[in-house]
Amino acid sequence: MNERKTTNILLLVIVVPFIFYLLKILSFILIPLVASLFIALLFLPLMRWLTKRKIPNFLSIIVVVLIFIGALLIGGEIIKLASREIIQTQDAFLIKAQTKLTDLVYVIEDFLGMQFMNDGNLLNLIIKEDNFGKSFGTTLSLIGNTITMLLMTAFFVVLWLAESINFYNVLSGTIFKQKYASVKTFMKIEKDLITFVKVKFLVSFFTGVGFSLACYFFDVSFPIFWGLFAFLINFVQMIGSIVSVILLSLFAFVELDPTSTLLFFVISITLVQVLFGSILEPIFMGKSFSINVIAILVSLMLWGYIWGIAGLIMSIPITVFLKIIFEQFPQTKFFSSLLAGNTGEIHFTKLKK
Repeated sequence: MNERKTTNILLLVIVVPFIFYLLKILSFILIPLVASLFIALLFLPLMRWLTKRKIPNFLSIIVVVLIFIGALLIGGEIIKLASREIIQTQDAFLIKAQTKLTDLVYVIEDFLGMQFMNDGNLLNLIIKEDNFGKSFGTTLSLIGNTITMLLMTAFFVVLWLAESINFYNVLSGTIFKQKYASVKTFMKIEKDLITFVKVKFLVSFFTGVGFSLACYFFDVSFPIFWGLFAFLINFVQMIGSIVSVILLSLFAFVELDPTSTLLFFVISITLVQVLFGSILEPIFMGKSFSINVIAILVSLMLWGYIWGIAGLIMSIPITVFLKIIFEQFPQTKFFSSLLAGNTGEIHFTKLKK
């Protein structure tokens, strides 16, 4: 008995790292596949509504594809607008940034009694001309990889919605055994995941809008860019909201004089994050999505290491998915409770009347 237990532990030690290794080397196909699953879940209610209206399945898929293409075109236009506003005002901003940063460094030099700058131009130390060529090549490569990932994701979304890849069959053939494969279980998993994806998307959208409006009213440059940045990074649970507030606050420090205006701006964007991220999101998520802070950090580090930026974005949806799966079996409820531990928990609880 002890020998069998030891053998199982050794097998587990060998298999788990091998699985993570496969996840990493197969990221080019797994990232679009997993991302497409969560995107397809967003469109499932629409597909079912069209089916109830007796619209053929292929026409429903065409409608979804057109919506998907429209969303990509709108996203592309927003990126173009953000790029255009940065190009148009970058010279004025760089001059202002140079002055602000130089004054700040002089204060630090006087305080520490050390000299950091020789030519008086801090930006030249940060941005070197010989790095522009390398950065340009890296940027082109990143754009190419992103376009490839988007096309593959769109392709998999169509397969999910056309049921060429069936969500129920995938789960019943891999995770669930025949006795567990009930319609009720599948519907709960699907409903919870749809709720999570929809709420996270809407919260991130309104957070981005709030950041853009704050930049516009306080006359901070690049409002479209900062709104887009806040929308995207807000998908990285907990860390994304902190990073967006800190980076925009530092940017505003360069643009605005250190007076009450700067203070009110920082308070405004902080309130936007608190309102949508810490109040409304937990209310609409509900108790089912309570996840321990430690579990979130471990998930971010793990999936970020395996899949990079895409892993950071999808780490929490994947963790939520695993938590829902663990809840379905008595043998694995311990792991579900572990993910939703009471200590340091993010409370996705509904307000009690």
